[in-house]
Amino acid sequence: MTLLDVTDLKVHFILDEGVVCAVDGISFHVDEGEIVGLIGESGCGKSVTAQAIMRIIPNPGRIIGGNIVLRADKGENIDLARLDNKGKRIRSIRGGSISMIFQEPMTSFSPVYTIGNQISEAARIHRGMGKREARLLTAEMLNKVGIPKASERLDAYPFQLSGGMRQRAMIAMALCTSPRILIADEPTTALDVTIQAQILDLVKSLQQEMGMSVLLISHDLGVISEMCHRVAVMYLGRIVESGTVESVFENPSHPYTQALMNSIPKMSRRSGDLSAIRGSVPNPFERVTGCPFHPRCEHVMPGRCDQGRPPERVLVDENHHAACLLHAPTEARVGGRK
Repeated sequence: MTLLDVTDLKVHFILDEGVVCAVDGISFHVDEGEIVGLIGESGCGKSVTAQAIMRIIPNPGRIIGGNIVLRADKGENIDLARLDNKGKRIRSIRGGSISMIFQEPMTSFSPVYTIGNQISEAARIHRGMGKREARLLTAEMLNKVGIPKASERLDAYPFQLSGGMRQRAMIAMALCTSPRILIADEPTTALDVTIQAQILDLVKSLQQEMGMSVLLISHDLGVISEMCHRVAVMYLGRIVESGTVESVFENPSHPYTQALMNSIPKMSRRSGDLSAIRGSVPNPFERVTGCPFHPRCEHVMPGRCDQGRPPERVLVDENHHAACLLHAPTEARVGGRK
């Protein structure tokens, strides 16, 4: 059953210098009990997508089109994109039905309140608990995420914890409301490899234990391959390929996905053979005509790829799609001539 269905979502930042199309008409869904990965280079729109779902897009950004439909507990379909981002309804959903783990917990926690105060506040607001009950739940959650002497850490301030412990505390705060969907926005970016593995194992075990769905945002292909059931590849605000992790990683079909895979260091490569994607991400104020990746693509077809944007094409099966003219019918690739 689909819990979250995003359709043709568009988020623009209207600035004095011009309009930045941070998210340019993306569609994906998250089913009950699954982990969906969202990958791509920095600046491709992954975090803005998460902010749009939570309705916390910073000014001057705004949703200008599309739908974000959440299936509520009683079977009601709620379009989050149509709610007042400061209204009572979205505030009950934000942190309740949908929780989020941010990239850097040091900037997400308030430095003037204790960890226990901030986590228990979420429990009191969304679960209607009293102070004592919320404090007991907070200690239980801190213990569950692996923080030693949890009852003592309740009165610690964020700066008194290590990076790994702060991230665990952020996970505890996100999960103390028993959300149906957890959005993890690069939750291990600031951590070393050992702590990163521990945090990812923790998220996966808690997801299985609580039966929740997860939207995992990352630029680390290894993390996505280990954690996710399905994956969507973003480039310049659009999803260029999507499918199961097995189909996308074993048979990458969009040139951008192929380039990402080829850029991963491999033990079999000789020194100096590391591949790189040519060129750079375009200026955010400039709209690329045609396929957004065509200026950097090794397989570009002049007169085709620089014209209309290609729709998603069904590839191996209905669960694997790529927005690329290489997978269009032959007559479409040659301008309509067979």
